[in-house]
Amino acid sequence: MIKAIFFDMYNTLICYNPPREKSQANSLKKFGYELTPEQLAVPIIAADEYFYDENAKLALAKRSDEDKKNLWAQYEAVLLQEAGITPTKELISNMLIEMKNYKYEMVLYDDVIPTLTAIKERGLITGLVSNADKDITSMLERLELKTLLDIIVTSQEAGCTKPHREIFEAAAKEAGIKAEEALFIGDQYKVDVLGSMNAGMSGVLLDRTDYYKNDGIEEPRINKLEQLFDLL
Repeated sequence: MIKAIFFDMYNTLICYNPPREKSQANSLKKFGYELTPEQLAVPIIAADEYFYDENAKLALAKRSDEDKKNLWAQYEAVLLQEAGITPTKELISNMLIEMKNYKYEMVLYDDVIPTLTAIKERGLITGLVSNADKDITSMLERLELKTLLDIIVTSQEAGCTKPHREIFEAAAKEAGIKAEEALFIGDQYKVDVLGSMNAGMSGVLLDRTDYYKNDGIEEPRINKLEQLFDLL
């Protein structure tokens, strides 16, 4: 019986404003590349997969400045390659400068508040498990998420990142439940779904853009948060 539903944070509950595909498209235009934000949506997800795979090997917060620089350069290279653009060193360097100068804010997806509210009305525990390596309290308060989340576990506090099972186990322990009594929802297949399942939870992939549609994934896959109620 499911007693708790845990969520990933970035690209699951919250997203960038302006959208990253828009900022990438605007920056690429400066260097002579005409791509729409829609054309960059999938390349960004592919680059995100690369980043999370690397972050699982060694957390960003534990890397040297030079290593961080190389990681972000390769992130941009993956993105450009997936978009059909040759990732030259000059272009990568220019794009990293552009991205560094962009001002973002984090905003909620429209389905977050209604879904979390409905979960709590059912008497279930709500939680957040994130690879955030800094204090996110003020951001959660600004987004009015803090009162809707019973459990908040970050990699900064847990001392390890997803997909390592310890961070998921820490969330279950804090909630006072067994891992198998929890459902975990996230946008990254390996980090969120397989990671949580390895810890004993039921993993659900949130695939808002249908990126994984043709990947033959056997685990539950939803496009909107409210669809999770069909799984309970």
